[in-house]
Amino acid sequence: MDLQQILDLVRDNGNAVYTLVATGAFWNSMLMPLFAGYAVQLGALEYWPTVAAVFAGGVVGDEVRFWLARRFGPQLFDSMPRLRNGIERAARVVDKHHWWMMFVYRYPHGIRGLAGFAFGLSTMPRGRFLALNLVSAAIWSNLLVGIGYGFAHVSDKALGETATTTALGLLVVFMALAWYLSKRLEASIEKS
Repeated sequence: MDLQQILDLVRDNGNAVYTLVATGAFWNSMLMPLFAGYAVQLGALEYWPTVAAVFAGGVVGDEVRFWLARRFGPQLFDSMPRLRNGIERAARVVDKHHWWMMFVYRYPHGIRGLAGFAFGLSTMPRGRFLALNLVSAAIWSNLLVGIGYGFAHVSDKALGETATTTALGLLVVFMALAWYLSKRLEASIEKS
């Protein structure tokens, strides 16, 4: 299956694809919004519905994790003591720095999925979490879809029509680098 066939499949199944994009954002995927932005620039998806799907998935995913942690507390992770310790440590950081944490936790790979639990275990008021989550998700969804869109636009202009597959490969390399750097950040947070 080549890229054109994938784009045709996306065009033919728009509503299902928006649901898939929202689901990816729910589960913490940065790749999905970036690829969705790429598909927007290539005309397979519409910009604002894509941003809305990423936003909705991001907000709902974080709200569910927050609620689970508030409802069940640290016992939720009794069978995973190392994970529990990390989330409890992150909750202490959130207690001190929740204002800026709400705007950076979405980007490093692996942290967003756990941060929602840390926010739920923290003393941060529920209403404040919701308000900051909405603002943070709006920035995040626009930024990631915009980066994917911009990357596709620049690669199309720079490489021409025949290099779409190359551009997609470069996006994968960019994401691998982002993943590597986020793992390094995650490791440095664990050491502190």
